[in-house]
Amino acid sequence: MLSVMNEHQDLAALLRAETPLLALETQEEMEAIAAFQRALQQSLKPLYVWSITTGLRRLDMDAPARPMSSSEVLDTITQTQQKSVFLLLDYTPFLKYVVTLRQMREIALRHGSSAHTVALVGAQLEIPKDLESLAVNFKLELPNEQELDRIVREEASQYSRENAGKRVQVHASALKAVVRNLKGLGASDARRIARRIIAADGMITDADLPAVAKAKFDLLNKSGVLSFEYEPVGFNDVAGLRRLKRWIEQRRAVFLGSAPAQLDPPKGILLLGVQGTGKSLAAKATAGGFQVPLLRLDMGSIYNKYHGETEKNLRQSLSQAELMAPCVLWIDEIEKAFATSSSDDGVSRRILGYFLTWMSERKAKIFLVATANAIDQLPPELLRKGRFDEIFFVDLPSFEVREELLRVHLQRRNLGVENFDLAALALASDGFSGAEIEQAIVASLYAAHGENSALDQRHLLDEIRQTRPLSVVMAEKVASLRAWAAERTVPAD
Repeated sequence: MLSVMNEHQDLAALLRAETPLLALETQEEMEAIAAFQRALQQSLKPLYVWSITTGLRRLDMDAPARPMSSSEVLDTITQTQQKSVFLLLDYTPFLKYVVTLRQMREIALRHGSSAHTVALVGAQLEIPKDLESLAVNFKLELPNEQELDRIVREEASQYSRENAGKRVQVHASALKAVVRNLKGLGASDARRIARRIIAADGMITDADLPAVAKAKFDLLNKSGVLSFEYEPVGFNDVAGLRRLKRWIEQRRAVFLGSAPAQLDPPKGILLLGVQGTGKSLAAKATAGGFQVPLLRLDMGSIYNKYHGETEKNLRQSLSQAELMAPCVLWIDEIEKAFATSSSDDGVSRRILGYFLTWMSERKAKIFLVATANAIDQLPPELLRKGRFDEIFFVDLPSFEVREELLRVHLQRRNLGVENFDLAALALASDGFSGAEIEQAIVASLYAAHGENSALDQRHLLDEIRQTRPLSVVMAEKVASLRAWAAERTVPAD
């Protein structure tokens, strides 16, 4: 295994120690070169960079590049007497040749050559096993908030120069949010996103946040298991759920890091409820309440028939979510994700174990929202105190909430609310979920269209009376779930 240097360890220290072989996997090639230049500022060691297209060039002197093949550059390193640092760009494909691999080993082992440092730099490094024990895997530090702020301001200044001195309108709160959303990206990617949002309208406002978050997600999401759902849904778009809304609002400042340090940041909630009661919408609105991006983890896509791939997919997805922090991570119907089976070779137990460990130990600001319809299918380990901050039960809507739901759905379709007796409709729809109320309105519109008439009270009442809601069709299961939740969960409304 490669030994790993974390971001807090110093590249300059590695170079002072004359580390023979470094491996630096990064898309930020220019940033990598700049990092070596900074690390060698106080050193007299020469710094060279090689690529197959330009050859070998000394960076600490104004000297032209010398055309040089992949084998010739190793000969040059071996013959160079003065201790130096050599950056070899995209070199690992050449190590598949036996002679080249042997020569690189001899350089790393200092057989007949000076104590050079050779750094393999590339977007994707495949280090041969013969070199793994000799190589130190070094990771570049990602820009911090101060550096990202500087990058955004530099792009604003550049925009002004390119547009006859036109100043970029910057909203201070929006700039801070943009910088926060750029965390986790390399400098060049952050610069490209900043340039794009500024060029769009010459402004940095809250309206740019969805574009920034979406662009960042597209750059980071390599597995395709996570999906980005930055929809303009706020709690004003959700009927009822008064306790849940108040709970989220009380924790918003702490989650975003602008409250007393003695308060622990919120971890997440489990939303249990009858199907169609708006749990998914509540998950989306939670992200709107926190004003952060919403990521959805498709647990069905996590599973892979090849050994070890399922666990790898989960690890990658959670790592990508951490890079998107602060964010809300939504797992829908979580009971299906962690249902154990004797025929899956223990995969479900292993991913459950990894997920539980991640829930307990994660440091990134990720608020987890899990939704479930069947509490009896959830493993007990997932429900113990400390996993979720709270378990909310989203019940069938009350009379008042049904009125609110009718108003919301009628207004969304530009149907005059004043033309309907909402109280009578709410009374008639007792036992209906929010989804069933919406579908009753949709079906009524089709009925009115078939009669070539405008939608009226009669159409809605007829459709409601003809519908058998889930609370009737599955009365026993719904009653059992509501009875279980009555003393074990917190009502969301």
